[in-house]
Amino acid sequence: MMDFWIAASLLLLVALAVLLVPLLRGRKAQTEEDRTALNVALYQERVAELQAQVSAAVLTAEQAAQAQAQAARELLADTEGCETERTARLGRWLPITAALLVPVLGLGLYLHWGASDQVALSRQFAQAPQSVAEMTTRLEQAVQLQPDSAEAWYFLGRAYMAQSRPADAATAFEKAVNNAGRQPELLGQWAQALYFAADKQWSAQLQTLTDEALKADPQETTSLGLLGIASFEAGRFNDAVVFWRRLVAQLPAGDPSRAPLEDGIARALEQMLSAGQSLPAEPVATAVADGTSLKVRVSLAPALKDKVLPGDSVFIFAKASEGPPMPLAVKRLTVADLPAEVSLSDSDAMMPQLKLSNFPRVQLQARISRAGDAKAGEWMVRSQPLASNSRDVQQLLIDSADQ
Repeated sequence: MMDFWIAASLLLLVALAVLLVPLLRGRKAQTEEDRTALNVALYQERVAELQAQVSAAVLTAEQAAQAQAQAARELLADTEGCETERTARLGRWLPITAALLVPVLGLGLYLHWGASDQVALSRQFAQAPQSVAEMTTRLEQAVQLQPDSAEAWYFLGRAYMAQSRPADAATAFEKAVNNAGRQPELLGQWAQALYFAADKQWSAQLQTLTDEALKADPQETTSLGLLGIASFEAGRFNDAVVFWRRLVAQLPAGDPSRAPLEDGIARALEQMLSAGQSLPAEPVATAVADGTSLKVRVSLAPALKDKVLPGDSVFIFAKASEGPPMPLAVKRLTVADLPAEVSLSDSDAMMPQLKLSNFPRVQLQARISRAGDAKAGEWMVRSQPLASNSRDVQQLLIDSADQ
């Protein structure tokens, strides 16, 4: 701010100079005018003396004429270069009064209508903040100075969310919506802040906001992510998978958000398998198989027939021999269906990037679980690693205790 006030002071000096220079010039002109009047008076007095001397016969008329001519020449010499007539006279106190009032009036007008606080804030934003708290403080000052700025309210809401202050963030996003209109991204951010401010309790208002956002923009990322979270928390795993898959489909391959979303999808699918629910179909763009398929024949060892029930779940997996522990493909049957032959292919993938065709060698597993838990049961079998493009029918005999 120091350079701002220096510049303002220089401008003030220029204004004072404009006012005071005429006053100084007026004083000089007045001095010159007074000197001229004195010279004229002295000339007139000299002429009167010469006339008196002529009347007293002290000087002849010719001598008096010569002396008067000499006095006239002296008068002309003294008044040469001086104004002989002034059409106007500048008042002495008017410029002085104006010179005193201009800085006072200018300062008062600037303090009332000026923007020194905005100048100071702009200087702060020119420097990188040292912390999120410092950035939040700056944004709070910005919305106080510009309460109609939707952009300032939006970034303030994002800063509040970064500080785990969802209630404050919801207020900020609401202000942004009021100023900028009901844009899909703002509605999604508002709904997300309200959701976390309400301790992850879904409400009719949240449903209205997300519905409105996705109606205007079916790919609005915040709304899709929020609906996936809310569905997962409520145990609606199928809906969570659908929403998150829609979100992942529009993210770039290297986006850091993909990993947590894919992990959430995997956990939701595991919950569905454990609950005996049918897995949701892959999106059309990722469900097309490339011909990779494994045929598996699953049967039950005779020694176990009296130890299982017809309704016990049977899970058949294909996992990568070297790679993620997540199943690449899965099918679910019951003990009553055994023996049975199934086909595992890319269309049975639990996640788009985890397909049979992406891994050269896999291992087959079959598990019986009375509780319907795909991750733990009573009996199972594991095959030796084999090529994922094998055309032979693979035989799996469930005969070992699950450990």
